[in-house]
Amino acid sequence: METTETTETTDRKSLLPIGQFAQASGLTITALRHYDAAGVLVPAHVDPVSGYRWFRRDQVRTAQLIRALRQLDIPVEEVRRLVTAESELGPALHARLRAAERRLEVQRSVVHSLLTRLGEGADVKHPITIREGEAERVLVRAATVDGTGLEAFLRTAFQELYELAGAGPLAFTGPAFVRFHGVCDEENATQVEACLPFWADGAQPGDDLPEGTYVRDLPAGGLARTEVAGESARFPEILTAYDAVAEWVTRHGFAFAGPVRLTYLRWTGTPDHPDNRMEIAWPFEDPAEGTLRDLPGSP
Repeated sequence: METTETTETTDRKSLLPIGQFAQASGLTITALRHYDAAGVLVPAHVDPVSGYRWFRRDQVRTAQLIRALRQLDIPVEEVRRLVTAESELGPALHARLRAAERRLEVQRSVVHSLLTRLGEGADVKHPITIREGEAERVLVRAATVDGTGLEAFLRTAFQELYELAGAGPLAFTGPAFVRFHGVCDEENATQVEACLPFWADGAQPGDDLPEGTYVRDLPAGGLARTEVAGESARFPEILTAYDAVAEWVTRHGFAFAGPVRLTYLRWTGTPDHPDNRMEIAWPFEDPAEGTLRDLPGSP
């Protein structure tokens, strides 16, 4: 019995009590108890009577790593995985950095947009015109995606659509466009439709279209529109144009009559190319009359 007590005393001397461990790691005692309960950082010894926690000295480095990861707002569950698989830590940190840079770019764009509205106003940067859109038949490839997967989806979707159109061959009646059924960003997913308009009286796609691909007939109707080019056509700068069109529709008392469209009037294939030119158009209707009013910008 005396030998066992001597061994426990020796072991205790090689450990750090929770107070000293907190000072060395930069974590509070409350945080250490929380990470113990979550299985992220388990003490080397817990007194069975008092419940007092003791940590190994080599656990200080792990605790400091946990503190740094939590400062990056990485969830506790993800932290627990990373501290036990350090080979994944580097790629995870690089991904976190890229995400932070994207968020900063979006925030910078939002600030510039707000400053523009406070100064010259969104209508000056994105003048709104209206036109009567004709009825269209379109070949559609649809999926539910968020902002992180949007570019990859559209690239694949249009490639598949052009291959299907070539088998017809379908006669295109206008440029390709995208319809967004809701907000599409890093936090929100929505249905996105890649669309190719084609001649309704000509060749038609076969009946054996792949899943998620179909033909849709879009009705004629009014479109509130603006154009963006070069830097203004890049994400996230392009968001200010969507806002300008939406604000115009609501300010004039109209109702939205369908998803907003992004049409590729001139597309180089590179998202930030200065020669890109796109139209953002929102279908709308007059709830009272069902027709276009005589407004500035109407044809």
